[in-house]
Amino acid sequence: MPFSTKKINYLFIIYWFLLAYIIAALVWWYIALSRQNNEMINLKINELIKDDPLYEKKYNSIQEEKKRKTAQYIGEGSIFFLLISAGAIFVFRAANRQLKTIQQQQNFMIAITHELKTPIAVTKLNLETLQKRKLNDEQQHKLLQNTLQEANRMNALCNNMLLSSQIEAGGYRITIEEINLSELLYTCVDDFKTRFPHRTIEMKITDDLYILADNLLMQLVINNLIDNALKYSSKEQKVTIQLSSVNNALELKVMDEGPGIAEADKKKIFEKYYRIGNEATKRAKGTGLGLYLTKKIVTSQQGTIVVSNNNPSGTVFTIHLKQAV
Repeated sequence: MPFSTKKINYLFIIYWFLLAYIIAALVWWYIALSRQNNEMINLKINELIKDDPLYEKKYNSIQEEKKRKTAQYIGEGSIFFLLISAGAIFVFRAANRQLKTIQQQQNFMIAITHELKTPIAVTKLNLETLQKRKLNDEQQHKLLQNTLQEANRMNALCNNMLLSSQIEAGGYRITIEEINLSELLYTCVDDFKTRFPHRTIEMKITDDLYILADNLLMQLVINNLIDNALKYSSKEQKVTIQLSSVNNALELKVMDEGPGIAEADKKKIFEKYYRIGNEATKRAKGTGLGLYLTKKIVTSQQGTIVVSNNNPSGTVFTIHLKQAV
């Protein structure tokens, strides 16, 4: 059952109240013990005989005992306070992370429901149109093309979800093989050009560059980055794919001319379920799994991925992978 904001606020109020109560009890415990110690010391001092030759020695001994007891109470109280504080911080952070995860999962379920319902509805409508109406070849081709796009989108979504669960559970077995990354890029870009014929995708790819990696995972990385670039830029803006060899490493860049990514969000975009909270992003389709999986895969292939600003506007995702000799 989803947590409402009111329930979460109640939980935090109870948490801080209990923490304040524990600290107040600790302070009361210290004050009570100090008072008891002072009473015991005063009692012992009153029992001393002032004419006793050892009076001063016994008095100093009692005062030393008082100091030791006071130091003991302060030491024990400080240790308890530190333990309580450390435990409180740990519990607070763990609860905060858990609540954040729950909220992200709820947002993910909303997004995934929308992501699945839309292509299903479009596909159903297109098929019903083809079934009930007599259309010319151009109209049929347009409807079929649109249906294919939605089916491919559902397929990519399912692949992301399946691989995400498999990778996290350790159930996916990575198969390392020599891949012609140039050819793989051409294949992926051609697929996107077929799906989005009105979009401009520019290629600057050096031929016959090889890497040692998992073919399926690398295809998913490329598709996620290209899809992301197309998704967050307008139809009039081009997307550029660039592959080159730099210092015995392959450098793959996917560049768009969209609104770009704020500096505060650049550190978070690779987190699971995270989506940027601006209006452009809210209108774009997505579940927050694409970039998370992309970084996971690139890291598993001993590579790196960074995000930077495009000039004059947009975003650049740069991947570095070891080149196969």
